[in-house]
Amino acid sequence: MTHSMRTDTHTPHSGGGGDWRDTAVRYALLPLRIFLGATFIYAGLDKITDSAFMKEAGSGSIGDMMRAVRDSSAIPALVDLSLKNPVGFGYAIAFGELAVGIGTLLGLLARLAALGGALISLSLWLTVSWASDPYYYGNDLAYLMAWIPLILAGAPLLSLDAALRARRRQRRAGYR
Repeated sequence: MTHSMRTDTHTPHSGGGGDWRDTAVRYALLPLRIFLGATFIYAGLDKITDSAFMKEAGSGSIGDMMRAVRDSSAIPALVDLSLKNPVGFGYAIAFGELAVGIGTLLGLLARLAALGGALISLSLWLTVSWASDPYYYGNDLAYLMAWIPLILAGAPLLSLDAALRARRRQRRAGYR
């Protein structure tokens, strides 16, 4: 019986070249970044441009929605805080979603943007979608979990963070 050494082993972060698996590993988070970035930009714009949403009361308003979920949320005090100024809270969520989406899509301060996205998703899960039964019908929990890889990895490719990092390396190399 002969034993041989495999020569096709996978090296995820080898410099240059590589086979399709190496490329797939390097770009694995890009579809997630694009999806979450575009989704959060859309969600923020949708809230800002919806005249019914940015009102204290009325059909489709942020105020009525928060009052409707107050008693079924995991943290009613968080909902009570938002009800002190529902329109202000609506704008804070909308502009937060926009900032997170733009940062994620461009890969600018990507880990911070992903942390912001996770916090928004966590707050929405604990308030708006907490009563979803079964729990997996509430999409905010899935969004929360989707942000975690981006918090851990950031945006290492096709991002402003990567471009800025390369620029800093070039400057340091020039000073030697």
